[in-house]
Amino acid sequence: MTEAVLPGAGEQILLAGLGNPGPQYAGNRHNVGFMVLDELAGRVGGKFKAHKSGAEVLEGRLAGQRVVLVKPRSYMNLSGGPVVGAARFYKIPPAGVVVVHDELDVDFGALKMKLGGGDNGHNGLRSITKSLGTKDYYRVRFGVGRPPGRQDPADFVLKDFSTVERKELAFEIDRCADAVEALISTGLAAAQNTFHAG
Repeated sequence: MTEAVLPGAGEQILLAGLGNPGPQYAGNRHNVGFMVLDELAGRVGGKFKAHKSGAEVLEGRLAGQRVVLVKPRSYMNLSGGPVVGAARFYKIPPAGVVVVHDELDVDFGALKMKLGGGDNGHNGLRSITKSLGTKDYYRVRFGVGRPPGRQDPADFVLKDFSTVERKELAFEIDRCADAVEALISTGLAAAQNTFHAG
């Protein structure tokens, strides 16, 4: 058994993508975490299945690591229950949890990765932090940029990507999936060095 490259993660890594369930939300900026997880599921080569944790899960291997892909079936602000339920079921500690989510304070097309930190007003992260009882889990932040003018950020994230953004979206989702793979195969510092500049 090989130890995961993320310190303290154990033998398996949980990759959670955040979003809201249902077709009416599928193209929203807030759902980019789900979009990245769907790309990763294609790379793992499997389909998500309903799990008693309240999430859809897929077990497999990615970048040489054993992974559990998780998409909560709850609304964004209740993400913590399903994510932590799956982590406990698979006996994965917080240090082995990676959350992929939208980030207003990062420009569209940019990625930022970090360990720990605040929730920056993101209700999904707030819920996970509360349920886990710690801020010390990994975040892969997919930039969606700030809303134009005086638009409320809460409304902005519940709108679909713009026509211009959609032209780049598939490429950016693919790149974010690459970043997740780099994080779990080479560690945080090396992944940051590769993906933060672009």
